[in-house]
Amino acid sequence: MKNKTIGEILSKFHHISIIVRDMDRAIKYYEALGIGPFEPSNMVHIDRKLYGKPAPSDIKNVVAATNLGPIGIELLQPVSGDSPQKRFLERHGEGIHHIAFIVDDIKEATDIMTEAGFNVISSSNNQGGGGMAFFDTDGVGGVQIELEELPPHLQNDRYWGLKPWSK
Repeated sequence: MKNKTIGEILSKFHHISIIVRDMDRAIKYYEALGIGPFEPSNMVHIDRKLYGKPAPSDIKNVVAATNLGPIGIELLQPVSGDSPQKRFLERHGEGIHHIAFIVDDIKEATDIMTEAGFNVISSSNNQGGGGMAFFDTDGVGGVQIELEELPPHLQNDRYWGLKPWSK
């Protein structure tokens, strides 16, 4: 079987994630713009790793998501622990943290990205199947890339089941 290219891996755009300091304030702001309603994320990550090592158990983020047409908008507030999201907020303030793509096979996609020179910042399995990985892109624009293989029970979810608009 032919290996996929990075372009094929990044062909199913799903969402933009925005780091915020205050979730309630951010939701009110975006809903005043007509973006929303936001709902708590229903994705549960397990076996989380940070730079290839088990992640500290005190890392907690609050996530809310909505659809803007065919595009997902995710708001993410770092709450506790030394997470990449908290570091982003401290260094850059609020703003776009990552863009996410749905993949069919997280292991294959991660292998292709790392072979191309992208370093994995964090990764985890998803409760119910699948998994995710974040890649360091500081040298190329500073917006991280997230790859997400959905567990079967979320493939028709209102937010996670969005049909990718890029392909």
